[in-house]
Parts: sequence; structure tokens; C-alpha cells
Amino acid sequence: QVRLVESGGGLVQAGGSLRLSCVLSGGTFWRYVMAWFRQAPGKERDFVATISRNPGNTAYADSVKGRFTISRDSAKNAVYLQMNGLKPEDTAVYYCAAADDFRPAHLVTETNKFDSWGQGTQVTVSS
Repeated sequence: QVRLVESGGGLVQAGGSLRLSCVLSGGTFWRYVMAWFRQAPGKERDFVATISRNPGNTAYADSVKGRFTISRDSAKNAVYLQMNGLKPEDTAVYYCAAADDFRPAHLVTETNKFDSWGQGTQVTVSS
């Protein structure tokens, strides 16, 4: 059974940076499209970024384009989310997700495409 463990969340001032990490165990890492979603209080869980089996193939939500970067490291079974230029509206619980999927990143952006989820890590951006 696939297990995902996130880390790296915290409190940061607006304009600051954070790097989230997610380590996958119990599965064959290269098979998975990996993604980050986020959920603010009282809101739905929203897509942030995906990266396909090909590490050069990524997709981003419009709200984070140019500020966030998703990457993966097969040697560590890990996916990362580098977040720069953080804004108060980025405050949310961030979830890592995995899908055993061969398609390009932009076709795997909906929550129902993913069957493995981490426990989430809180990101709080103060103004």
C-alpha cells in the first residue's frame, strides 16, 4: 500500500519562501504522477501542481504559476514544491497525492484521479 508523508510546512511572512517535501513508500515511484493540492478552511481541495512520470512535464494552477515549482527525485522517492513569493491567500493545508498514471501532467489535475494521499502539512502566510 502506498504511503505518502509530507513535511516542510510552517508560518512565513508574505513574500517569503517554503519548500514542501513528500516521500512515497510502498509503491514503485516512477509509475506515479505526483501532485500537490491545497485546502483552505471552509473551501474545497484545489489543484496546485502536478508532475508526470517524465520529470520535465509539469502543470500548475494559474494562481501559482511563476511562483511555485514542482520537482521529483527518483533516487529519494520524493516530490517537492518550492513556493516563492508567498501570499496570504496561499494559506492552506497542502496535500501530496499520487496516481499510477501514464498521462501527461495537464491531464491529471483532478482530485478523483488520485487514489493515494498524504496527511497534509499546514502552510500559513502572514500579511
